[in-house]
Amino acid sequence: MTSVGYFAPTDEPLSKNTLIYVLAFPSREAAKKSWDEFRNDPEWQKVQKESEANGKLVTKVDSVFAEPTDYSPMK
Repeated sequence: MTSVGYFAPTDEPLSKNTLIYVLAFPSREAAKKSWDEFRNDPEWQKVQKESEANGKLVTKVDSVFAEPTDYSPMK
């Protein structure tokens, strides 16, 4: 996983409870493998359990795969 950026919406209602982050992977298969390894990591499972002692922190996750357009500065 390569962290590209983290963003917080500025307008309500999303500004109250939304985090947007962009990650880069060499392929969709690599993304799946990385996320599976992350979710199954014992240290992550411990930290997640501790952080959710007073309730879940995440209610919904939307995952979107995208590629830069030909005119993108990232291309």
